[in-house]
Amino acid sequence: MPGIDKLPIEETLEDSPQTRSLLGVFEEDATAISNYMNQLYQAMHRIYDAQNELSAATHLTSKLLKEYEKQRFPLGGDDEVMSSTLQQFSKVIDELSSCHAVLSTQLADAMMFPITQFKERDLKEILTLKEVFQIASNDHDAAINRYSRLSKKRENDKVKYEVTEDVYTSRKKQHQTMMHYFCALNTLQYKKKIALLEPLLGYMQAQISFFKMGSENLNEQLEEFLANIGTSVQNVRREMDSDIETMQQTIEDLEVASDPLYVPDPDPAKFPVNRNLTRKAGYLNARKSSILQAESKKDHEEWICTINNISKQIYLSENPEETAARVNQSALEAVTPSPSFQQRHESLRPAAGQSRPPTARTSSSGSLGSESTNLAALSLDSLVAPDTPIQFDIISPVCEDQPGQAKAFGQGGRRTNPFGESGGSTKSETEDSILHQLFIVRFLGSMEVKSDDHPDVVYETMRQILAARAIHNIFRMTESHLLVTCDCLKLIDPQTQVTRLTFPLPCVVLYATHQENKRLFGFVLRTSSGRSESNLSSVCYIFESNNEGEKICDSVGLAKQIALHAELDRRASEKQKEIERVKEKQQKELNKQKQIEKDLEEQSRLIAASSRPNQASSEGQFVVLSSSQSEESDLGEGGKKRESEA
Repeated sequence: MPGIDKLPIEETLEDSPQTRSLLGVFEEDATAISNYMNQLYQAMHRIYDAQNELSAATHLTSKLLKEYEKQRFPLGGDDEVMSSTLQQFSKVIDELSSCHAVLSTQLADAMMFPITQFKERDLKEILTLKEVFQIASNDHDAAINRYSRLSKKRENDKVKYEVTEDVYTSRKKQHQTMMHYFCALNTLQYKKKIALLEPLLGYMQAQISFFKMGSENLNEQLEEFLANIGTSVQNVRREMDSDIETMQQTIEDLEVASDPLYVPDPDPAKFPVNRNLTRKAGYLNARKSSILQAESKKDHEEWICTINNISKQIYLSENPEETAARVNQSALEAVTPSPSFQQRHESLRPAAGQSRPPTARTSSSGSLGSESTNLAALSLDSLVAPDTPIQFDIISPVCEDQPGQAKAFGQGGRRTNPFGESGGSTKSETEDSILHQLFIVRFLGSMEVKSDDHPDVVYETMRQILAARAIHNIFRMTESHLLVTCDCLKLIDPQTQVTRLTFPLPCVVLYATHQENKRLFGFVLRTSSGRSESNLSSVCYIFESNNEGEKICDSVGLAKQIALHAELDRRASEKQKEIERVKEKQQKELNKQKQIEKDLEEQSRLIAASSRPNQASSEGQFVVLSSSQSEESDLGEGGKKRESEA
């Protein structure tokens, strides 16, 4: 091909500086071709990726249009006209998707394949030959350097032969590699023209084929269909504009008519409170984490009554409003009455001689009659004592009107460090406890219960206290720190660190979390009432926590387990000490017995030793005495013998 420069292959053996300079020009041209073709490859690859994405998106659109008739829209209904129209669109778009898929295949074969082959095969071949040629040139230069350093004065035939052979081999390798390298660089000048023109030719042919397929699919019938759809869209737009005007007029009329209703707190005389609602819609303002604020006092009371009625499942009855009215009255009677009301109630009771069947106390959340037979059948006398007063606040240990309560629970009113650190030299009674866990709680109330062996006691107490708070509109709660140790539970003032109440852990016989609201928990405390310890009473305390009800109950359970194991270890230690004392006592008795036996044995030996001389003196007139006695009695014995001989 005329006009193409070439490297002289016949000058590769000579390897002149001019040849090397010309080689540098060709290498620079190859580098420029490589950079340009990489950019062109990326541009064509973007075309190919975009065409693939267009084909996939078109196919997905056709698929979604086909599935429109299977969708169930809450406000759409069964629009057969819209479904058939979209089905027709789905067929047309599906045909276009097929055309796009064919175009993607043609672009892959006619455009991407040639330029990819040039990039991956031809350009990489040039780079590989360049590296091999560089290595061969370095080896040849090294061999020539060794050959030039041979000594002319002291020639060594063996060394000279080896160096000469090395020069021959490296020069031959360089010559062969250089010839192949020059050939590849010369061929690259032709291949770059093919790599530039062939992908463009394939791209244009693929586009022409795609446009031909499009012209065949877009016929007169399709154009008529599109014109009808355009007319329908314009009709829908006009209908929408008319409906918007109607709605705007309605909004203006409502703004004028609703002006009196914008007052946040209407007059209760004009808008009375409806306490029998079982359904109410509106908004409440969130105040910290558990306090909600209504807009008016009327809404405030209606919200409370509605929530109470819903929690009692009154809406499931046949006549919810009538049932709510009767249950509301029953709930008012279920709460402990005031003394004046109690006296009036006592005065209305029948005489003592008149017989009156006893009535069972029912839950304030149940309904009367047939609306809630299951709740009415449950007698709460076995759980909560009738007419039990509810205490909604914690009596501080510094109060003078209840001094016995502080003594009953062992509270002294002194400051307590919840982390077990003593501020003075006096050691706290809870410092030796293994467990120290602190929780933030709010006291809801407490009341005396008749049973303390089932969690239903805690659940029923929660229900009655919450119902009483709602009926009497009591929302204030005392916040405290609950300190759980292995010895007791303490309620500590968070500001002054003064212990408000102390509950000995052995007296906490039952504890449970609300089954649904895990923030509520309670425990039953068994104490002795009065001076006699045989008269036991149980009081249930209800608290609210920050989503830690189960964690607090688990902590109390862990404290009781630790206390139980400590008590078992203490008893085992005392038993071991008692066994050691018994063993020590037995050892002392045994040592004493051995000493007595030893003394008796010594005494028996002395008696035996003293009895033998007495026998000898009676037979042979000899007596065994001690050394001093024997010396003193020698003369006397001699005299006796002499007298006997005389």
